[in-house]
Amino acid sequence: MTRTTVEMPVRSLVEHLRIRAAGCARRYVLGIAGPPGAGKSTLSKSIRDELNIRAGVLIAEIAPMDGFHLPNAALRATGDIERKGEPHTFDVDGYLDTLRRLRDTPIGEAVPWPTFDRAIEEPTQAGVVFDGHQITITEGNYLLLNDRESSSWCRVRPLLDEVWYLDVDRDVIAQRLIRRHIRGGRSADAARLKVRDSDLPNADLIAGTRPRADLVLCQREGRYYTADA
Repeated sequence: MTRTTVEMPVRSLVEHLRIRAAGCARRYVLGIAGPPGAGKSTLSKSIRDELNIRAGVLIAEIAPMDGFHLPNAALRATGDIERKGEPHTFDVDGYLDTLRRLRDTPIGEAVPWPTFDRAIEEPTQAGVVFDGHQITITEGNYLLLNDRESSSWCRVRPLLDEVWYLDVDRDVIAQRLIRRHIRGGRSADAARLKVRDSDLPNADLIAGTRPRADLVLCQREGRYYTADA
């Protein structure tokens, strides 16, 4: 069981990030990893918004891993549509290439990044464009996989300056994902099957990457706390 220790307000996380990024000669890349349903997007948005408010200009933006979901048509063609969200259902090479370009392109030059539209469950090309942003927050499930778990995804970690892991109890994940799938149009029974057969095995795989994070966080009642690795 995760044991929470010190409260980490968003403002403290942001100050840590500002200090680290200030010493970087290129665009600084933070990864936020964790299982599906952990709240990675919510944390990423809070960090981005606080960074931009403090700076008074847009210095940070989010580069979601979900923008590299393979299209539904491609997943149907391979019979993988019900396994959507598992490591092999992403364009990992595209993610790596775009992440590398975003990291190494001089600040001020435009780099488009795809996003993911949950209303239609499809990626949107160039959903966000980075230009003068000094900090990138890329959030996703598989940022900390190693070469034993995936020979492709293991190439992500060297491109990240640091990675935070957002932890959550397994039963909470299940409840959140069932609600998400129902909102997406699945029946309650279909949502439970998707969570049982695909999402929770994914979460178990991702949980094994937790000790590789630079910082482990958990959320309780809207607040973030450090947690034992």
